[in-house]
Order: sequence, then C-alpha cells, then structure tokens
Amino acid sequence: MAGKFQYGGQAVLEGVMMRGRKIMAVAVRCPDKSISVHTEPVNSLTQRHRIWRLPFLRGMVALIDSFSIGMKALMFSANEAIDAEEEEKSGKDTTDDNGKKGLSTWETVLTVGFAMVLVIVLFVLLPLGAGELMKKLGLSPFAIGFGEALVRALLLLGYIRLVTLIPDIQRVFAYHGAEHKVIHTFEASEELTVENARTKTTMHPRCGTSFLFFVVLVSAVVFTLIASNVWYVKILLRLALLPVVTGISYEIIKLAGKKDAFFLIRWLGVPGLWLQKMTTREPDDDMLEVAIAALNSAVAADAPQ
Repeated sequence: MAGKFQYGGQAVLEGVMMRGRKIMAVAVRCPDKSISVHTEPVNSLTQRHRIWRLPFLRGMVALIDSFSIGMKALMFSANEAIDAEEEEKSGKDTTDDNGKKGLSTWETVLTVGFAMVLVIVLFVLLPLGAGELMKKLGLSPFAIGFGEALVRALLLLGYIRLVTLIPDIQRVFAYHGAEHKVIHTFEASEELTVENARTKTTMHPRCGTSFLFFVVLVSAVVFTLIASNVWYVKILLRLALLPVVTGISYEIIKLAGKKDAFFLIRWLGVPGLWLQKMTTREPDDDMLEVAIAALNSAVAADAPQ
C-alpha cells in the first residue's frame, strides 16, 4: 500500500467513488457495459494546513471534505444516468453548449442545504423535543439522556429503513458492498482482481454507516453535559458541540479500523458493523469491476512519478 494512507469511498448511482491522497475517482457502469471513470483533484484543508491534521480537529474537516467530495461524486453519477437515459430517448448528446453537464450551482447548494437541515431536524431538534417531554414527565437527567439517545438511534434506523424503499437503492447498496470488498482486498495487499475481492466481507469498520452509529453514541454522552434549561440555548449549544461530537467519533472509528485496536474499541464498533447489514448487499462481478477501476485510478495517481 502507498504509505499509511487509508483509502476509502462511497457508492454512487451505478458506480463507486474512491478517494486517494491526490484525487477522487468515480467509476460508473454505462448502459453499453463500459466503465466511465471521472477524476478530480482533492484539495483538502488537512493537506494544506498542518493544524487541521491534529486529532479531534481533523474529524470535522474530514466530514466536510467527505460530504463535499461525496456530493460531487453523486452528482456526476446522477448526471451520467440522466444523460444516458436522455440520449437513449433522443439519440442525441445531452452535453450542453459549454461542454458541461450536470446540476447548476444553485441546485447543488439547495441539495446540500436540504441535507443539512434534515440532519439538524432529525438528530438535534426531534431528540431534544423528546427530551423536553421526558423532563415534563419527571424523569432524571440520566434517563432523559438515555431516552434522547434511543430516539436518535430509532430515527437513524427508521431513516435507513425508509431509504431502502427507494427504487433501485438495492443496487446502490450492492455497490457499497463492492466498495468495501475492494478496499479489504487492497488492505490485505492482494492483487485487485474480481476473484480476490469476491471472497471479502461487505462490512468495513471505517464505513460511514459505522461513523453515524458512533455519532449517536458520542452525542448521548456529550449532550448530557449541557445544563441549560432554556430550550433555544440547548439548541445552540448542541449545534456548537456538533464539531466536538464528530471529532471524537472520527477518532474512535479510526482506532476501530486498526487491526491492533484495543478490544473495547473494536467491541464498540460491532453495532456499527451490524448496522451495515442494512446498507450493504452482496455485489455481482460487474460491480466489483467498477469498484476496482475506481480504486486503481486513485492509487495510480498516488504512485511516485
């Protein structure tokens, strides 16, 4: 492997994104069965400024970077799918006059904004509302903290369950499984082939699904430290503490992903692996080929010139 860099990625529509040190590579399976690979440079704050590589600070930066890169990858795959469908109907190239294709800046901003609002409503406001109700029932602060954590966990499970109802999402989950299998193959220092990847598990300790579990777990502890009785102050403090929660969660998941991790850390990561059973499926060989193409592109860009 190239140094100690931990490659990772995400599933997209009919494809996989893999991120390396220098680029992110998105590989998508086209209707004609060919594989289209799109690459973009990675310009992370952690690469430009040493301070953002410090433990607990790097977690929030990594989350923002991952979200930004993930959105770009998802938009590319969505545009590929839209263009393929429109070209099939019209028989014409759907690329615009400027040689570009895709969602506008405003559409992207609105999509990102909606996602952020949804996260705040689901995992900050609703649990807080449930906590206020439990407070009126006379429950202890410990019981309220536990109750809010339970509400967050149920909302997370419910959200994932609802996502599974979206048409074609099972294929995205299968590409998610392909991403994990190929990463496992690479981390085992094996040749990146379909045959080698096929034998690996679809679950990975550094998966974003596991990260969400740790966010729920850590927030249950951190948010109980808020002593204010004023509801809007509680909201502001929880929003202010989100970087702390994500920073701690990021450090835990990095530790959990190490083979020599302390047994307690690995044990804490088990529920996150169980949760991945909902967000991954067994991929077919075509999907593994796509994931391999994406990772090969990312690794090749990192190779010494």
